Amino acid sequence: MNLKKIAIPTIAIIVFLLLWELLVWANGWPNFVMASPSDLGPAYTRYWELFLINGWQTLWRTVAGLALAIVFGTALGMIMGFSRTMRDALYPLLVGFNAVPKATVVPIIALMFVGAHDFNTVLIAFMISFFPIAVSVSIGLSTLEPEYRDILRSLGASKMTIFWKIALPKTLPEFFGALKVAVTLAFIGTNLMEIVSPHGRGLGALFDSGRTNSDYPLMFAVLIALAFLGIVLYYVVVALEKVFAGWAERQET
Repeated sequence: MNLKKIAIPTIAIIVFLLLWELLVWANGWPNFVMASPSDLGPAYTRYWELFLINGWQTLWRTVAGLALAIVFGTALGMIMGFSRTMRDALYPLLVGFNAVPKATVVPIIALMFVGAHDFNTVLIAFMISFFPIAVSVSIGLSTLEPEYRDILRSLGASKMTIFWKIALPKTLPEFFGALKVAVTLAFIGTNLMEIVSPHGRGLGALFDSGRTNSDYPLMFAVLIALAFLGIVLYYVVVALEKVFAGWAERQET
């Protein structure tokens, strides 16, 4: 079963790369129009040190923003989940905030905190990824069966005890589902800041350098590197889900 779970995604990626190569070959596109997978190897070989340095910078900022999003999103979700009044008050604000394109927020953040490149990047990654976490926790808590709350309250349990003993385990499947979405959103936020407000750091800055120099193989190599980091972080979340919420996984025959 484990071998199957590894083999299927691997085959899918290989098929995707083959189709990509075939598309470029069939249309006769040069690499300054559309890079092909065969162009990526030389780009990685030539710029491998830059990929390591900038890849690490992008990764740690993304993880830092995601960690903040988990803490803040969970806390906000608890507030909305336990209080109907707060849920009605905060939902419109959250929806409105999430509807604002973050590409328009990046220049504002960059101007507000001039020179604080790491802080700006982590902040955007946080701002773009906390919403699904807050909503999932809120929904999980608000749909908690009232009889469970009544029984625990009659026994003198506080809201925090109810949260840890009943609500948290119940919301874990929804939480990890939202976290998988938040992982990709955090990478989007990180690279928005690195590209829109360039400061020479991260894979976004390396992509912008390739764009400036019309180095299409480098640009596509950066995109694939970003996709790889996203996949790695996604499967880290999957592994954590199996540890903490594996009981909720449906067994397939």
